[in-house]
Amino acid sequence: MKLGSRAWPELEAVAPPVLVIPLGATEQHGPHLPLETDTLIAGAIADAAAAGLEDVVTAPVLPFGASDEHAGFPGTLSLGQHALEAAVVALVQSAEGFAAVVLLAWHGGNAEPLARAVARLRGEGRRVACWQPSHAGGDSHAGRIETSLMLAIAPELVGGERPVGTTEPLATLMPVLRVAGVKAASPNGVLGDARGASAEEGRELLHELAGDFSAFVDAARPAPARA
Repeated sequence: MKLGSRAWPELEAVAPPVLVIPLGATEQHGPHLPLETDTLIAGAIADAAAAGLEDVVTAPVLPFGASDEHAGFPGTLSLGQHALEAAVVALVQSAEGFAAVVLLAWHGGNAEPLARAVARLRGEGRRVACWQPSHAGGDSHAGRIETSLMLAIAPELVGGERPVGTTEPLATLMPVLRVAGVKAASPNGVLGDARGASAEEGRELLHELAGDFSAFVDAARPAPARA
């Protein structure tokens, strides 16, 4: 069930649902992927996981995140860490009437502010959890994984180039990224290798990610009250 397309009486007609808030970003994704890549992927995972579940409501994707590390490329828009943290806290605080809130974050730069937001909200006694997949190895941004997912989700937005950027593991690159940003590590903005990406692989990845997230949502549901 999509929150934005429903009227409020429809929410009253079901038991308190779980609210999923997908969090994206507007930032460069190499020369071949659109700036809304993270936003589209987060929304696709949320929609696929919630399909057919009347007790799960997906909010519209927040299209801005903490993307300061991509500021060296045109088009990137960033809330920054503190503003994102404050926005998430305010959104969850406003989500009255839901059994729980699950945050779905695809953009890795959102991890730190989200961790702080979740800790604060839990300290207030709110039922909130955050799911974020980990990108293994040296394919963390605009490489084969994200290119394959976008070929499955929105192939009309994917350019013909399959670029190679830096393929060092993210942990190795992190000191440079924190100090000088992505452009210092990869002039084309790719942290990975997009060669070999395919829509078939993207569909398989989306199915796997949606399954993982669905299981996470199940675990975040409150336990049924005892009779």
